[in-house]
Amino acid sequence: MKFGKYLICGAVALSLTACSDEPKGESTKRPVGSGTEEPDKPSGNPDDDVVSPTPAFALNNEKVTVDPAVTFQRIEGFGASDCWLPNWIGQYWSQNRPQIATWLFSQSISADGEVSGIGLSMWRVNLGAGTAEDPNGGGIDNDNANNRAESYMSASGVYDWTHCAGQRYFMEQAKKYGVQDFVLFSNSPLIQFTRNGQGRSDSGAYSNLKEDSYGAFAQYMAEVAKHFSESGYNISHISPLNEPQYNWDGTSQEGSGWQNTEIARLTKELDQALSQRGLATMISLAEAASWKEIYQGDKARSNTIDVLFNPQSDSYVGDLKHVARHVGAHSYWTHDNWNEMRDVRQKAADAAKAAGLDLWQTEWSMLGDAPSELGDYDKVSEFDIAQYMSRIIHNDLTVAGCTSWSYWTAMSVERWSQKNRFELIKTTPAGGEYSNDFTAEGRIVATPNLWVLGNYSLFVRPGYTRIAASHNESKNFFASAYIAPDRSNMVIVVTNYDKEKGVSIDMQAPEGTKAVYTYTTSATKQLKQARFNIADKVFVDPASVTTIVYNL
Repeated sequence: MKFGKYLICGAVALSLTACSDEPKGESTKRPVGSGTEEPDKPSGNPDDDVVSPTPAFALNNEKVTVDPAVTFQRIEGFGASDCWLPNWIGQYWSQNRPQIATWLFSQSISADGEVSGIGLSMWRVNLGAGTAEDPNGGGIDNDNANNRAESYMSASGVYDWTHCAGQRYFMEQAKKYGVQDFVLFSNSPLIQFTRNGQGRSDSGAYSNLKEDSYGAFAQYMAEVAKHFSESGYNISHISPLNEPQYNWDGTSQEGSGWQNTEIARLTKELDQALSQRGLATMISLAEAASWKEIYQGDKARSNTIDVLFNPQSDSYVGDLKHVARHVGAHSYWTHDNWNEMRDVRQKAADAAKAAGLDLWQTEWSMLGDAPSELGDYDKVSEFDIAQYMSRIIHNDLTVAGCTSWSYWTAMSVERWSQKNRFELIKTTPAGGEYSNDFTAEGRIVATPNLWVLGNYSLFVRPGYTRIAASHNESKNFFASAYIAPDRSNMVIVVTNYDKEKGVSIDMQAPEGTKAVYTYTTSATKQLKQARFNIADKVFVDPASVTTIVYNL
């Protein structure tokens, strides 16, 4: 595709400079990138006539300049995790679990523009410690019994691949819908390998893994990766530990603290175990509790980049065959306000760049006190929470330069007026929100978090490259742009915080443009599609997150 120079004038100006001469990919009936389609959900046809809407709101005056010749990171995917309820829901529910899978994984857009799901391209699978199989609960208290997890190995060391039936259900659905990458992650070593025989720790700042079990635990993780790889799953990565900066001495979930020296030791064992099996699976390090932990702090447990990826460090593992050239961290505790989140992420990006590493944001939900720029949780709407998440995603992608972004729990229960702070899909057990019994069919609701994440995940596909999108960026108006590898689609994600005013774009489309679509998420819309004729204005609603797709 050859991009000619053009200018879009009006309330928002958008320009593309000349790019490269590349053959245009085969035309598609979908306005977004290719993916698995359900047979009963036909794709939208960009040749259909769609009437452009006329806005009933006042308009802001903004300018955005997009230049595909200026490129940044290549996107590897968007995901979420299967902690903790999916193993229960996938095993015991029947009526609602297919809808959950559709919402999470489907890429289908029907002929009339209806979006079925958010098309996650990564699925993070918990390698449980086996606390669910322990008669005493593995140290996890009864109030948090649903946070107990199975494993694939009995206490006697025998593998049983019939375990984790609910998790396997969602893995199967993810593969069916075209999820490309599966990431296995561990919160705690198996209880038979831990010092206290539990999935939570009494070892303080040190690992709960027994001294003589590093090799055994590594062999276990590699064997699970081998089993699922041979079953047709692309096990792209294993993350062998989680948030090593915490001691995990509570009784609410599985976990273990780690020293960096212990991380390096386990990583070397896992690298060897993967090589023995001839696997291409990579090791993702080191699931830091926040961005700050990867570039500052005590080198015993933090400062991950310098300790694990500096060749001068005694704990250097950056030269191992299976160690991925990225560092994973969580966006917790660094989202109080726009300036803080940008400052922290810039420091993380600078440290990663100096070490030649990419960044992955591997886990976020709205933990902690309400961000100062959001306000009292009791006084904000569920969409307010979801739109604030767009600030996190935007800055993780554009400032930190993340190549992958994942939400924490794909599904959870709203309790204590938490609204949608901790889940994409709200699940309620048959006995009500304070019941812990998920063995009977319950109820489900897709939260605004799901659809706002979908503004990115459904349209910014693996292999897309972030390109320059210059504008008067602020916490109330921000945009990022991406282009497909074959130049067949260009995607712009715009977040507009103004509750009274929308944004108007007068378009003069680039050469070869077949159609322009918007997909809007707001308090009243869930990735609602609108089709615009080439010469028409494109409108972005007030208080919305909107994806603009140029089908070229």
